[in-house]
Amino acid sequence: MIETRNLTRRFGTVLAVDRLTLTVRPGEIFGFLGPNGAGKTTTIRMLAALIEPTSGEATVAGCRLGKDDNRLRRQVGFLTETPGLYDRLTTEANLAYFAHLYDVEDVHGRVEHYLKWLGLWDRRAEPAGALSKGMRQKLAIARALLHDPPVVFLDEPTSALDPEAAHLVREFIGELRREGRTIVLCTHNLDEADRLCGRIGIFKTRLITVDSPANLRNRLYGRKVVFHLKRLEPEWVEAVRALPFAKEVQAVDAKLVVGLDNPEDENPVILRRLVEAGADVQFVGELRHSLEEIYLKMVNEQG
Repeated sequence: MIETRNLTRRFGTVLAVDRLTLTVRPGEIFGFLGPNGAGKTTTIRMLAALIEPTSGEATVAGCRLGKDDNRLRRQVGFLTETPGLYDRLTTEANLAYFAHLYDVEDVHGRVEHYLKWLGLWDRRAEPAGALSKGMRQKLAIARALLHDPPVVFLDEPTSALDPEAAHLVREFIGELRREGRTIVLCTHNLDEADRLCGRIGIFKTRLITVDSPANLRNRLYGRKVVFHLKRLEPEWVEAVRALPFAKEVQAVDAKLVVGLDNPEDENPVILRRLVEAGADVQFVGELRHSLEEIYLKMVNEQG
């Protein structure tokens, strides 16, 4: 759905995006993570044909950047970090205005559809300026979707929202994925990226890595399982260490932390070994490194 090759953007002498080569698959939520000034927003602005690249090429929804820009803009929806709404116009009038700009058929029907979908239909006659920030954000998302674009760019969609409003927006993004749309999400909310994105790209002017959150955890830290015991005896530690597949066996208080390549098959073997040795196993859980740890590790390694 999105293909880039050596996509580059300079602002004078400042290199904002450095030779980005990337593929975003149809129907996936792809997350761009990176510090402020890393080039994330610049990248999606290029891909939405809002600014021109300095060099390189890209194709979005079958449209070639720089050749089919007008058609490309009709194939994408774009939510900016600070979306501009007409505060004096009603909620309904805001969407109707932009629907006319996109030559949407059945303007009233499309506006009603999205206002009801997002729980704003009862507020349709209120000025946009009277809405809460969460409602304004949902209205801006609806505006980006009025023309049914197959590709949606979301720049910090839950920025500065309260937890309830952020939850509603995340649920809506999940609905878009179930509709089969391709979504590119720029966010500083790493927990949000972990929950929503099938793959993430860690970005700092250039692309550092691309993978799923789970694969990044395994690459950097491996998989570790924690066996919580009522008490821990030294001979039980040695019994687990004797297993050929057990790696990095550590005793921490009454817990046994074991590095494993395939916990689904290997956990039962360890459990049997511990029970046979007389251990009381209270519960078992996998040690999960946060996406924040992964992100900081990879960004800091880039200096």
